[in-house]
Amino acid sequence: MPIRQDNVRAVLDQVKADGRSTLTAPECKTVCEAYGIPLPEEGIANSPEDAVMIANGIGYPVAMKIVSADIQHKTEAGGVLVGLRDAAEVTTGYNSIIESVQSYAPDADVVGLQVQQMLDKSDQEVIVGAVTDPSFGKLVAFGLGGILVEVLKDVTFRLAPATTEDANSMLDGIQATEVLRGVRGTEAVNRDALTRIIVSVSKLISDFPSIQEIDLNPILANASGATAVDALITVDFSPPKEIYRPTQDAIISAMNRIMKPSAVAVIGASDSEGKIGNSVMKNIINGGYEGELYPINPKADEILGKKAYKSVGDIPEDIDVAVFAVPAKFCVSAMKEVGEKGIPGAIMIPSGFAEVGEHELQEELVAAARENDVRIMGPNIYGFYYTPSNLCATFCTPYDVKGKAALSSQSGGVGMSIIGFSRSTKMGVSAIVGLGNKSDLDEDDLLTYFEQDENTDVIAMHAEDLKDGRSFSEVAERVSKKKPVVMLKAGRTQIGARAAASHTGALAGNDKIYDDILRASGVIRAYNLNDLLQFARGLPILPTPKGEEIVIITGAGGSGVLLSDAIVDNGMSLMSFPEDLDVAFKKFIPPFGASGNPVDITGGEPPITYEKTIRLGLEDDRIHSLILGYWHTIVTPPMVFAELCARVVQEARDKGINKPIVASLVGDTEVEEASEYLYERGIVACPYTTELPVAILGAKYQWARGAGLL
Repeated sequence: MPIRQDNVRAVLDQVKADGRSTLTAPECKTVCEAYGIPLPEEGIANSPEDAVMIANGIGYPVAMKIVSADIQHKTEAGGVLVGLRDAAEVTTGYNSIIESVQSYAPDADVVGLQVQQMLDKSDQEVIVGAVTDPSFGKLVAFGLGGILVEVLKDVTFRLAPATTEDANSMLDGIQATEVLRGVRGTEAVNRDALTRIIVSVSKLISDFPSIQEIDLNPILANASGATAVDALITVDFSPPKEIYRPTQDAIISAMNRIMKPSAVAVIGASDSEGKIGNSVMKNIINGGYEGELYPINPKADEILGKKAYKSVGDIPEDIDVAVFAVPAKFCVSAMKEVGEKGIPGAIMIPSGFAEVGEHELQEELVAAARENDVRIMGPNIYGFYYTPSNLCATFCTPYDVKGKAALSSQSGGVGMSIIGFSRSTKMGVSAIVGLGNKSDLDEDDLLTYFEQDENTDVIAMHAEDLKDGRSFSEVAERVSKKKPVVMLKAGRTQIGARAAASHTGALAGNDKIYDDILRASGVIRAYNLNDLLQFARGLPILPTPKGEEIVIITGAGGSGVLLSDAIVDNGMSLMSFPEDLDVAFKKFIPPFGASGNPVDITGGEPPITYEKTIRLGLEDDRIHSLILGYWHTIVTPPMVFAELCARVVQEARDKGINKPIVASLVGDTEVEEASEYLYERGIVACPYTTELPVAILGAKYQWARGAGLL
C-alpha cells in the first residue's frame, strides 16, 4: 500500500492552524491509514440516533469513545464504553458518555463520539508507539499493551526509522516475548503484521518531525493480523534545535593536534605553588612531554625555566593546543586570541560556567571558539592525558603507564577514580580524558578519534548524559565493530522529568531507552564504576573467542555453582560435553570429583591435577574459553597455582593456542598476589569474587557477537 504523505500533511496543517497539540480520533485514523496502520471500522456520531445508525452498519458489539482534542486519556474522563450489544445500549451509552465528559471537563471541545468495531478481547494486547527523546531524537517503542503498560514497563526502544530487522529484534527484546509465540494452547501472533506496524510508525514520526508522540495502545494481535484499537498523536511545531556536527575528517584533524601536539600553550601559567597554572606546567614538564611548551602570563618573563608570553598572539610559532588555567571571567577574551592565533584545541580546566548556572557565559565561550573552528574540551574538567605523547595536560598527578585503554569521564571525581585505579592496578592506558560540561567535544568526538588511534584497543566512558545520543549511537555502532566500547551511564534510576502526554511518553524517561539503544549500537554497558574500570583493564588482555563453548574447571564445587550462575547472568552458556571429552577429563580427576561441566577436581588435589585439566581445556579445539575456579589450599597454594597456570597458558600460546581464560581465586590474602601475577601474564584473574571475571569474559563475548566475530 503506497504511503499518502499529502493526507498527513493536510491534517497537520489543520492542527497547526487551529493551534492544537493533539490530533482528534478521526485525524489519527487518517494519518494511520496513510501509512498502512490498521484501525477498526468506525464512524463519528453527534447524536444517539447517529450512533445507532453507525453501529447497525458496523455490526454489534461496538465500542464508543469521546472525540476531543482536550481529552487525551478518555477512560479517566468516563469517555469510553465497550461491548454495547444493541441499539438500546448504544443510545444509553451515548448519553452516559456525554454526561460524564461534561462533568470531567466542562470546557472541552467535543467533536462527537467515535463508534468503533469491537475486536476479539481474547487477542494479545501490545503497544507500538513513538516518542521524541531530548537526546536520541525520534524513537519507536514496542511492548505489552493495555492498561498495565505503565506498571509492567515491558517495553523496548529503537532509533527511528527502524528496519524490519530492528522490528523483529524488538519483538524478541521484551521479557514476555514467549507470550507472542503462544503459551498454554494459544496461537502465536502474526509477527509480520506487528513488524509492519512498528516500521510504519517509525517511518511516520521520522517523515514528519513535528509529530512528537504516537501511541497505539492497545493493538490487538492474533494469528491472522494486528489492529490498533486506539491511537493518540501529539505534535509540536516549534523549530528543531540545530545540532553542531563537524565532519569525521574535521574531528580527526583537530583531535590529532590536541592529542599529539608539537606545541602547547598554558594560559594562566604560574610560578606560584598551589595554583592550577603551576600544577599544569609541572605535570606537562614532569610527564616527559618533548614538544614546545609556552607559558602565558602577562606579568611574568619566565616560568619554570620557560620563556613566558603575554598572549598566545605573541608566540611566533604555531601552537596545537591551549590549556586554560584562568578564572572563567577571562576565558572568552582569551578564547578569541586562541582563535585568532589559529590554535585548533582548547582545554578548558576552569569551572564557573553552565554547571553553576552561567549558561550565557558558556554560550559566549563556544561562540568565540566557533568563529575560528577551535574545538573545546570542557569546561570544568581536570584536563586530559595521552600517554603515547607523554602528555599530562592536567592539574592532577602525572601518569605514564602506557597501554591500550582509552577512558573518559564527565565527572572530575570519576576521573580521579580512573587515575587511582589505573595506578594501583598498573593498568596501561592510552588516554584519560575529562569532558565536564561538554560544551563542544563529547563522547562521539572521542569515539571518532579513538576508532582510528593505533594506540587504543578499548574505549571506556562515564557519562551523566549524552548531548546528542543519536550521533553517539551512529558512531558507536560503527566503532564497536572494530573496538569494544564500554559505557557507564550515571542516573539510570531517575524517572524522566519531562511530563508526557501519552503512555509511551511516560515511559521515555526511564533508563530502558539508554539500555536498548546502547545495546543496539554494540556498546557494552557497565552498571557501576568498578565494572567500567575492570572491563577497561580486562578486555584488551582477553583474545577474541572463536566460539561459544565454555568450560569451568574448579577446585571447589561451591565456586563452580556460583561461576555457572554468573555465566547465565552474563549471557553465556556452558558447553555440553561429548562423551569422549567427559572421559578425557575423568582421567585426571579423583573418583569423588565431578566430571561434566563444571569440571570439579576437588580442593585436595595436587597442582598436577590443575595443570593437566587446564592443558586439556586449552588443547581441545572444541573448547573455546576457560573459566578457572581456584580454592586456596595448603596442597596447592595460591602462587603455586598462579605459576603453573601461567606456564601452561604460555606453553599453549607458544603453540598458537590463544583462548580467552579468566580465573576466580578465593582464599586468604595470598590470592591477591597470585591474581596480580596472572594479570601481569595476560590472564584475567580476580580475588575474592566469582562474578567479576565471568562478567569481563561476558563483556568480551558481547562485543565479539556485536562485531560479527561469532
